Amino acid sequence: MTVHRMDHVGIVVEDLAAAVAFFVELGLELEGEATVGGPWADDLLGLEGVRADMAVVRTPDGHSRVELSTFRSPATTIAAPHAPVNVPGIPRLTFVVDEVEDVIDRLRGHGAALVGTVARYEDICRYAYVRGPDGILIGLVEELH
Repeated sequence: MTVHRMDHVGIVVEDLAAAVAFFVELGLELEGEATVGGPWADDLLGLEGVRADMAVVRTPDGHSRVELSTFRSPATTIAAPHAPVNVPGIPRLTFVVDEVEDVIDRLRGHGAALVGTVARYEDICRYAYVRGPDGILIGLVEELH
């Protein structure tokens, strides 16, 4: 076996504080923050002069983490994607929540926008997508028991 577990998902954002606040409002917990750079970061990322601020948030059960980072350097010339959810390569993170509408209402205060509507899939779940900071797509699933 070559894979032991998925460690984290990484997302580059423009406003790190706003992204952290968004995920904390969602219910994740701030695990830590750091500034990284230097030759090892340049080698890892294939860039020159890397300097980035990052924060890691985790789910309350401790099993899943999201690494949020913003680059001070080098500067990028490409904007964040805001493509529709059916475009290949567009990442989505999905979380199981208690009440979809409550979470959507709370996240709206952090700039989230509902993508479609809250949809019910049979007697299994209620599901919605929202866009958060920098167009991040978040799936919200309310399990129906």
